[in-house]
Amino acid sequence: MLMNYYRQMDRSKIQFDFIVHRQEEGHYDREIEALGGKLFRLPAIRPGSYRLYFKQLDQFFQDYPHYRVVHSHINENSSFVMRAARQAGVPCRIMHSHLSDFGLDYKLPFRLYARWAMRDHPSSYFACSRNAGKWLFGSKLAASGEMTVMNNAVDVARFLPDAAVREQSRKELAAGDRLVIGHIGRFQEQKNHDFLIDIFQAIVAKEPTALLVLAGEGHLRPAIERKIERLGLRANVKLLGVCEDVAKLLQGVDIFLFPSLFEGLPVVLVEAQAAGLSCIASDAITTEADLTGLVTYISLKHPPGEWADAVLKSSRERRNTADALAKHGYDTTTMAKWLSDYYLANASSAGTG
Repeated sequence: MLMNYYRQMDRSKIQFDFIVHRQEEGHYDREIEALGGKLFRLPAIRPGSYRLYFKQLDQFFQDYPHYRVVHSHINENSSFVMRAARQAGVPCRIMHSHLSDFGLDYKLPFRLYARWAMRDHPSSYFACSRNAGKWLFGSKLAASGEMTVMNNAVDVARFLPDAAVREQSRKELAAGDRLVIGHIGRFQEQKNHDFLIDIFQAIVAKEPTALLVLAGEGHLRPAIERKIERLGLRANVKLLGVCEDVAKLLQGVDIFLFPSLFEGLPVVLVEAQAAGLSCIASDAITTEADLTGLVTYISLKHPPGEWADAVLKSSRERRNTADALAKHGYDTTTMAKWLSDYYLANASSAGTG
């Protein structure tokens, strides 16, 4: 989402620099540097290393006092960034929610602490959807005029149906005339790959030549690969790793399948609609994500067979959704200008608290 906006930004007025929390090179690092951005590497945010992280964060703002806008995208951990930015006198401090749930796990007490630590450190509250805002900021603030829903916009022109690109994409996938089902997402619990494979097994039982294309990496990939082997689906599944060109990949797909356990408002679901694809998604995802009428929601309580039936009954005919996405404010061509104007208007006028 950030890169979608950054690529469209007028960089003579606004330049993005990034604080990241990993030491190894990230997927977008070289592109960021090519666009004029700087990368600053801080340690990972872990409960046992809060003190070290706070110290390095404070030191960062002492070393680089020129920043007028800090826009933080690390959910509840953004509260720590907001505190440091406020103490450093940064006028525009945006805390941005991208998720609607994390479920229950051992990190919950630390997440609750991070939310409590938010207090009034942000000057602005952003969320990718109303549900994401409620989850992080609470219902009262989300319902007020204090919170802004900033759309996870995409470069719609890149995703428009194109017969030549589709032919090339399917050739690279060796798809032939098979039904191609696509999924893009990290191999982590949230994306629910385990259930996705169960759904696909039910699909193959009815359409044996169906092909599942999985793009992404993550710690659960080896376990999912073992399950694919165990169920005898190896010939029906392609694991692509990190996808360099999502727009091209989606041209080769027929149906998009997205059974996540929770999301904010997923960019990839917007991208799939921009490509004109029928999408089958879990009802844990906000209905705000259906921008085109192409999303069918199904309960995660329903068995894999019902999901498989929905996939097989879905239309494989593509629609041009450019007008619908632009109408809802999901085209970065216009939304990047909106964000740039917001930064410029608040870089000097926002209160430092």
